[in-house]
Amino acid sequence: MKNIYIDKSSLYYGEPFEICNGITIHIPTLADIRKYGELKYYKMVHTLCSVGIDICWQLEKINVPFDEISDFELFSQLLCKQFSSKDTSILFGNKLNFSEMELYSSKKNNSLYLIQKNEEIIIDENTYFVIVSYLREIHNLKRDDRVAGTKSCRMAFIEDAEMEYEAQKNETPKPILLPMISTMVNIDGFKRNDQTVWDMNIYAFMDSIKRISKIRNSNLLLQSGYSGFGIDLKKIKKDELNYMGELD
Repeated sequence: MKNIYIDKSSLYYGEPFEICNGITIHIPTLADIRKYGELKYYKMVHTLCSVGIDICWQLEKINVPFDEISDFELFSQLLCKQFSSKDTSILFGNKLNFSEMELYSSKKNNSLYLIQKNEEIIIDENTYFVIVSYLREIHNLKRDDRVAGTKSCRMAFIEDAEMEYEAQKNETPKPILLPMISTMVNIDGFKRNDQTVWDMNIYAFMDSIKRISKIRNSNLLLQSGYSGFGIDLKKIKKDELNYMGELD
């Protein structure tokens, strides 16, 4: 996947980012997500960001080799069609309607692109990469880069995915945000309470989770190193000690 520059300061501020004509990503607050429905919200985000290995069992059931379909082919042909403007307005506003987009193939270079004619919105592969890169950054998601190197490995991926799917069918859905919110409002160093936390945008909230974890880990390493009975700080990477450094 291509490296996409992401303006993290703007995301932290909660500023909308214009991808291209007709497509602007908005950063919802925790309150926005709660009102929308967090399980529905995260299902949408994960679906839009999925790649072949994420739904390998489902793809094999419809005779689509999960390790042969490209990310954009999967997105444009199967995934995005599930969502109308009502479904995605929390992220993209009311103009963009994935369910109305039509798929075309360019004869010049045999490339695919989606077009929403009533709004003149076009999504090609490059635009897609920008969209999913921002969605993953906002929600602290990583692309699953595992590769099935052998037939047995490939079958193991599919079997594991099927077992996971069957297991989840019988489980009661669990809240995603509440455990994180409850933890953060009760931890030293977090400046929001159980009321004001809901005003935070999701990117800033996820950033706070990672930052406080980094601060605590750095402090523990330093305390252990300076105690004279702990770790040798010379053997620790500088980034692990710098709690103001970049977050993973």
